[in-house]
Amino acid sequence: MSGSSAAPGAAPCRFAHYFAICGIDTDTGLEPDELAALYQWLEADRQGQDPGDAASGENLEQSPLKRTFKSKVLAHYPENVEWNPFDQDAVNMLCMPKGLSFRTQADQRDPQFHSFIITKEDGSRTYGFVHTFYEEVTSPQICSAMQTLHLMHNAQSATANNPSSASSSSSSSMDSLASSLDEAEPPTSSSQRAGSYDSSRDTLYVSKAMCLITPMPFMHACRRFLLQLHRAVTSATAPPLPLESYVHNILYEVPLPAPGRSLKFHGVYEPIVCQRPGLGELQLADFPLAEAFSLLGVENLVQVFTCTLLEMQILLYSHDYQRLMTVAEGITTLLFPFQWQHVYVPILPASLLYFLDAPVPYLMGLQSKEGADRSKLELPQEANLCFVDIDNHYIELPEDFPQFPNKAEFIQELSEVLLSFNVSANTGAPPRTRTSPGSAPCTPARERRPVALRQLEDDGRNGNLAGEDLALLQLLQGNPTLERLQALTKRTGVTVARVDALRAGVSAQGSQGPGARTAAEEEELRNAKLNVQLREVFASRFTTMFADYEAFVIQSAPDLESWLTNREQMHNFDKASFLSDQPEPYLPFLSHFIETQMFATFVDNKIMSQWEEKEPLLRVFDGRIDKARLYNVRAPSLRSSSYQRCSILKESAQAIEQRLMKIDHTAIHPHLLDMKIGQGKYEQGFFPKLQADVLNTGPTSNKWSHRTATAQRRKDRHRQQTEHLGLDNDLKEKYMQEARSLGKNLRQPKLSDLSPAVIAQTNWKFVEGLLKECRTKTKRMLVEKMGREAVELGHGEANINGLEENTLIASLCDLLERIWSHGLQVKQGKSALWSHLLHYQTREEKLQQQAESPVSNVPERRKSDCCLAMPSLRVSLTQDMRHIQSMSEIKTDVGRARAWIRLSLEKKLLSQHLKQLLSRHAVTRKLYKRYAFLRSDEEKEQFLFHLLSLNTVDYFCFTSVFTTIMIPYRVIIIPIKKLSNAMTTSNPWVCVSGELRDSGVMQIPKNVLEMTFDSAFRPHTHISALFKCQNLGKLTMVQLGHDNAGLLAKWLVDCVMVRNEITGHTYRFPCGRWLGKGVDDGSLERVLIGELAVPSGEEDSGRGCSTPPLQRSPSQARRISITSLSGRGSKPTSAQIQEAIGEAVINIIKHFHKPEKERGSLTVLLCGENSLVAALEQFFHFGFKAARLFQKTVFVWDFVEKAVAYMESADQMGDLQETVEPLGMTCQSLCRYVNAINSTSRNIGKDGKFQLLVCLGARDRLLPQWLPLLVECPVIPRMYEDTALLRDRASVNALIGVLETLHDFPVTLEASLVKGIDL
Repeated sequence: MSGSSAAPGAAPCRFAHYFAICGIDTDTGLEPDELAALYQWLEADRQGQDPGDAASGENLEQSPLKRTFKSKVLAHYPENVEWNPFDQDAVNMLCMPKGLSFRTQADQRDPQFHSFIITKEDGSRTYGFVHTFYEEVTSPQICSAMQTLHLMHNAQSATANNPSSASSSSSSSMDSLASSLDEAEPPTSSSQRAGSYDSSRDTLYVSKAMCLITPMPFMHACRRFLLQLHRAVTSATAPPLPLESYVHNILYEVPLPAPGRSLKFHGVYEPIVCQRPGLGELQLADFPLAEAFSLLGVENLVQVFTCTLLEMQILLYSHDYQRLMTVAEGITTLLFPFQWQHVYVPILPASLLYFLDAPVPYLMGLQSKEGADRSKLELPQEANLCFVDIDNHYIELPEDFPQFPNKAEFIQELSEVLLSFNVSANTGAPPRTRTSPGSAPCTPARERRPVALRQLEDDGRNGNLAGEDLALLQLLQGNPTLERLQALTKRTGVTVARVDALRAGVSAQGSQGPGARTAAEEEELRNAKLNVQLREVFASRFTTMFADYEAFVIQSAPDLESWLTNREQMHNFDKASFLSDQPEPYLPFLSHFIETQMFATFVDNKIMSQWEEKEPLLRVFDGRIDKARLYNVRAPSLRSSSYQRCSILKESAQAIEQRLMKIDHTAIHPHLLDMKIGQGKYEQGFFPKLQADVLNTGPTSNKWSHRTATAQRRKDRHRQQTEHLGLDNDLKEKYMQEARSLGKNLRQPKLSDLSPAVIAQTNWKFVEGLLKECRTKTKRMLVEKMGREAVELGHGEANINGLEENTLIASLCDLLERIWSHGLQVKQGKSALWSHLLHYQTREEKLQQQAESPVSNVPERRKSDCCLAMPSLRVSLTQDMRHIQSMSEIKTDVGRARAWIRLSLEKKLLSQHLKQLLSRHAVTRKLYKRYAFLRSDEEKEQFLFHLLSLNTVDYFCFTSVFTTIMIPYRVIIIPIKKLSNAMTTSNPWVCVSGELRDSGVMQIPKNVLEMTFDSAFRPHTHISALFKCQNLGKLTMVQLGHDNAGLLAKWLVDCVMVRNEITGHTYRFPCGRWLGKGVDDGSLERVLIGELAVPSGEEDSGRGCSTPPLQRSPSQARRISITSLSGRGSKPTSAQIQEAIGEAVINIIKHFHKPEKERGSLTVLLCGENSLVAALEQFFHFGFKAARLFQKTVFVWDFVEKAVAYMESADQMGDLQETVEPLGMTCQSLCRYVNAINSTSRNIGKDGKFQLLVCLGARDRLLPQWLPLLVECPVIPRMYEDTALLRDRASVNALIGVLETLHDFPVTLEASLVKGIDL
């Protein structure tokens, strides 16, 4: 009867599924590990040779004792379990990740313990616990084979001592990785005989591993069981029972503890206790977090934890397999309520080293040799890598990743928890010795057995009496009444013999050496309490940060089927609203985190919970949030970033303590099995061949297997009933897998056949995954950026904020780095993309030198008429690289690559530049292996097409990020076309302002007059100047003026053009007015508001969905004078004017409702086209009396001046003293402001003065108070018609009401706008 059919309902509730033995197969003898052959194949492939011709010979240069040989699974019990099929390749690979190793009596042979995890393609996990020890080799064939290999090695060494045999330096990163792992060797006890073997005098030992495979990570219990099993093998006397009894017992008779319960079962010598958290508690995590914190230090571990949350590539590095597993499991258990969704291989077998080439997020562990130099470890990709050197307690972090919220307070709370358990919280423990933890105590304990052992040996019922004694003593000790009674009997001199004997027996057990049960239980309890308290601190942070997440989950699908089928097109979480509700310090981290796959899966699970049972982690998390709401109404502190400490540390530790102190269930004791006499014979130091017939089948009846079988049948019936109601199960599973694998490129590496074909297939999956990720990311960037238009098309929420946009662009940079890292074989520096760009730049410079005529690789953009005066800006990939290389602020290759991507994206040249880069096929072939993404032609073309789609929207991702760099700006002043007007003898100056700062006043030399010709050969003159200043940001305003010197001082300016010479962005600032005394309004200075000019080459390429243009300064048509305005016949109606004022005020209010970093320029809304100043000018112009023929032009400012003159004269005559005091104060303020503007040294003209008065009145909340004064002034009938808006009481009152709405907002003015005004 096979194991698959034994006890059909029992396996899901069994403590252990398999027991396996791995070691050397004496029948097949010594076989080289597959690793050597794999490397030869990869090397041949890299050099362009036929991999099939690569020889599979021996590596004779290395001593045989230092080589690895193929291990095999010698036996496993049972043969198979239906719900967890035995994966022989994976178990063999992970039990002995580096294959078999040989030792002699001169080498260290301490046993080692490590654990591993097998993650299946559906995400389910199985845990393995391995005890590796050395066993003497008794096979003469193996010994003679080892002797022969040594002779061959010695002969090879003699011929190889030749200095001419130097190795090639241009090895690939994977090959140098392998060599660096093999360079350093562990020190042996005898340096003279290190690595030597002589069969006549040496004893040969080979590694062997015992492995328990379990469904849950009961690490301490499995470790103690395997330790006792090994003690039984190496002990001088035989164990109480055959080993089969103990293996059979743990496989078939020890159940999984029920949730919230504890379990005791018996090993060979001592009982073992384990516990399982309840349904409302954090899931089981038995790996000691204290060790992880001690190895890395608190701050380092929090940083690695942050990298894990942001789904970066994390590589753990240690010589100790168990350390790799402890840190990896520790970090992933702290993610609650989220789960790592990507490649997870805590112990990377040597034969899977090529998987470090994976262009996907991963968490992997790599074994180092002791003494190995990190600097020699070249990894395929490092741009987005978090490298964790566990043994040396240091980490290398990716550049520019956001810090975890409240990091300092968080570290402080964790440190306090650690210190309360006497664990150092500073930098980590000192490096440990080679002996792994747990192996040391087993050595002195081998020879000594406590009293309970003898009872177990003699007892016919396999130790049940000793177990009952212990339980009785625990009962007596835990009972306060009995304890008081016992104290009373002692005081009166009476002894309770039975209790004293029990205590003496147990204390005798406790004093018998370091493996004593009570000390071990105390240590286990301490570890469990510390584990849960540390995890509660982490869980508490997420409960605080995501307490209101449910309000932002979008549940739009009517049923599960429609949700699963449309999953990819749906928006499941309102990210913009969620971020707008968070405290400012949390935003950098949260904006990145909510883009991760683990957060998307968490939200998916929440949505699916309305149709099916809640995922366990989600159920616990939601329960905690509900509980928190009962005790704390969070609304008042919603946007508070104050740190909230965890409040349930004591309760969580008490729950663990109660379970471990009071055992809920004791498993059946090991007992004699129905075995053939004579089999399983004991031989000290050798693990016997176990009897398969008794271990492949379990008992057909025991109470817990019957109970689980009944429960399983009940579940089966329920499933059959629900199958009719929903989807067909297979179809549903297919949709579920597709929905959950969105954004994932590869679930897990298959730990099986490692043929070149499998490697090629794996890399093809990577290529497909990268292309899919590129499509998803570019689509998301477009949808978010296109805003309102996208919403109308049904693509989700509008108004992407700057933080979210920056996150998406950083994510695109990471993707490009991963694409350029895939299949890379020649690399310099940490950035694969920048390395490729440098190779390209070197080649182009050589080609240019040969041609001796540096010509642009890319044609110039066709210029539109508005850009005619601008000298052409060369479009060149290498030119953009030189811009980046000249930026002293950027210190690293990764930073340069990201800056180059941002610059190319802002210039709308990213796809074009990358196409140019990849067009040099010789460079690409030299740098990349054949299976690389960049050498997959069809996928590469699709990838470039997806990037090309980003040209439809405007990004300022370079300008807005590198805010301190020096940028050259070209300014061109274009006069009205008549040549006479273009010439001026005065000294012009200009001041350019942007969202970040202004350039200051820059004098323009007189001799820079240039002439260009348009397509009809008509001449155009202009003034051009180039200046360099710190990044101004997006340009908003230009102040243009001159000193009125010379005969030709009057100057009619059409517009000013300003170009950022790095990004190529050109801004047009319309003017259309005179600058000069005695002409127009007499202004020598104009404030111009600009807009981004669209190059004509882009006007045809779908710019309809681009970002709306900036406001610009009012056009010539409206601003010249009242005479010309009234003569044009295009006066706006009173209704249109009132509507314009309303819109201008609404735009200002909207400005203040945006997050501060995204508001842009307020000056544009105050002074630009359709601005507040423009609307108020129209209000004042309406009904203004036109100037008589041949008389001087009259401006609104003339009316204001006359009104102020009247008020001042009335004040002197005492008329104003009789008015109400607030009105008098208002009169004084208006007079003071007008006089201050008139007395400024700036020649800003009459329209400029009115603009300044409006801006200052809006800033100081005085406009609504000034209006009634102007309306009541006796000057008004002389200057305004009866139909004027200013003489209409209802219109004025409505205007005052609208302007008063601005009082709630802090209007601030740019310094350059109010320069020289003394108020």
